[in-house]
Amino acid sequence: MKYVGKNSAEFKNVYLRAASTISGPKEKKGPLGQYFDYSYSDNHCNAENWEQAEIKMQQNAIDTALVKSGLEIDNINLIIGGDLNNQLAVTNYAMRDYHVPYLGVYGACSTCVESLIIAASYIDAGFGENILTVTSSHNSTSERQFRYPTEYGGQKPNSMTSTATGAGSAIVSRSASTIKITKMTIGSVVDPELSDTQDMGRTMAPAAASTLRQHLEDFKIKPSEYDLILTGDLSMYGADVLKGIMAEFDCPLGNNYNDAGLMLYDTKSQKVFAGGSGCGCITLVGFSYVIDAMRKGIYQKVLLIATGALMNPIMVAQNETIPAIAHAIVFERSNV
Repeated sequence: MKYVGKNSAEFKNVYLRAASTISGPKEKKGPLGQYFDYSYSDNHCNAENWEQAEIKMQQNAIDTALVKSGLEIDNINLIIGGDLNNQLAVTNYAMRDYHVPYLGVYGACSTCVESLIIAASYIDAGFGENILTVTSSHNSTSERQFRYPTEYGGQKPNSMTSTATGAGSAIVSRSASTIKITKMTIGSVVDPELSDTQDMGRTMAPAAASTLRQHLEDFKIKPSEYDLILTGDLSMYGADVLKGIMAEFDCPLGNNYNDAGLMLYDTKSQKVFAGGSGCGCITLVGFSYVIDAMRKGIYQKVLLIATGALMNPIMVAQNETIPAIAHAIVFERSNV
């Protein structure tokens, strides 16, 4: 691994061996539903409660990734993952059935890319041959913890995003495959001095801009370097703010930019307000459609920038602002 610029690094021999996605019913009905490995017909996922449903999705994602990779759990040297629940409860409980070293990480909705960065760094440093990452979110567990249960029937503004119900797992490996993990940029905490928990897109946009600008500066490249720059999950309003910020710095984003929150759902026909959010949002989009498009040769080089709002309900109730962060990782198509 080679340190580059201020916040970035290049990897030598790190590959994405396999990836899996498990979704809820609303996500299945969205534009990318055909790309998911499995989708449940209801958010209970045949479990007793919402938390058990999310645990089940994580385990489904792990088991599916193993099958797709041709590996057994004994071939995995380390599991890295997280979710949105207090104390990473879902991931911690999901790990009870896997006797593998485990690192729980929390980056809010940036957890997917944060886990990949750590996994790629470990692989490039020679720690093991195969490291598995897992990330999830569930609309009902998140709404209950961060906002109000949907049963309350509270009014929601147009700036609200809909937490995705989904889980994804990836196996990062030294074994060559069609997709190589080549670069990463670790973000810094950015506080836009906003405090509206119902407007997460605008809250996280400055952090996404900060990481994207740093990435471009560190590697001395322009946005046109990538076939796709995918943020997650700024959705409608946050994506517009990001584009505005980048234009102000004379680095406009073109047609190669999109946001996972806008791709996961049909915002015109599905009741998702400004779009999608949650750990599962960029996970579902990145590990399904994006990976499929790269393997088909539609994309050669993709930059994933996962964003996260680093708050909890107690801090918000104390009139604190909401700091945010974003992390970036690069997938490149390999000739293997």
